[in-house]
Amino acid sequence: MIKRVFKNLSVFSGDVPDSSAQLERDGCAVLREVLTVAEVEVLRSEIDDVFATTEPERSRSDAAEFRYEMLNRSAACQTAIGHPRILEVIEPLLGEDCHVIANTAWRNPPDFKGGPWHSDAGPHVPRPEGVEWDDRIPYPVFAIGAHLYLKDCHLADGPTAVVPASHRSGRLAPFDELWNAELTYDGRPPAVLTARAGDVALFVSDCWHRGLPANGGSGRDFLQVHYGRRDIAQRIRTTDITNQLSADAIGRATTERERSLVGLHAPMFYDG
Repeated sequence: MIKRVFKNLSVFSGDVPDSSAQLERDGCAVLREVLTVAEVEVLRSEIDDVFATTEPERSRSDAAEFRYEMLNRSAACQTAIGHPRILEVIEPLLGEDCHVIANTAWRNPPDFKGGPWHSDAGPHVPRPEGVEWDDRIPYPVFAIGAHLYLKDCHLADGPTAVVPASHRSGRLAPFDELWNAELTYDGRPPAVLTARAGDVALFVSDCWHRGLPANGGSGRDFLQVHYGRRDIAQRIRTTDITNQLSADAIGRATTERERSLVGLHAPMFYDG
C-alpha cells in the first residue's frame, strides 16, 4: 500500500479495506451492491443515448460494441467513476491522487466469442521465469480496471476471468496457452468474476485475464473504467487529438519513432 507524502510516495501501513488487500494479493476483487437500482437505470439511459448518437470510433470487427471517453459524454458516468466505494479500495494501491486513464462503455452480444488471455498493460515489473517476488516489498500496482455492471453477468453471459496472482509473475500469459480455459499461475485456477447489476469487478492491469465466451446467455453490459497512478498518462483520447505539441513540432516529426518520441503514439491498450 502507498500514500503521498508531499509530492512523493511512501509505504502506507494503516488500515485499508479487505478488497484493497485482496487486489494487492490476488489481483482481482468484486465489490457488491455499489450502485443502486436507480443509479444503474440512469447510467443505462445515458449510455443508451451515447450509443444511439455516437458512431463507432475504431475500425475493428467489434467496434459497434463499445464507445469511448464516456465521462466526457455522460454526467452519470462521470459521477459513477468517482464512487466512494471504488475510490476507498483503489487509492491505497494507486495513491489518493490517482486518475481515470480510460473510460469505455461495453455491450457484448449474446454470441460474444470471448478473447485470449492478456494483460492490459505491463507487466510493469517484468522478470524472467523463476525469479520470485520478495514479499517484504509491497507489490506495486500501476493501473486497475473496473467493470461497473449494468445488468447481471452470469457464467453464460461471458464474464471476465482472471488468473489470481498472475500480476505478480512479472510475465505475460504463456503464448501457447492463450486460449486454455484452465490456465493457472502458481497452481491457482482462473477466478470467474460473475456479478449482479450494480456490482463492480476490479482487476490489476498486469493480471492475465480474458472475457469468457458467452454460452446461451444475454451478453455483457458494463461501464469500464481504468484508473492509473498520477504518473500514468491519460488515454481518454488518442494523442493525435489531444497532445501538448505545437503545430511546428508535429510537422517536424516525420518518422514513426520521431512521432512516438514527442508523444504521438499509435493507439494501444487503453487508448480511445
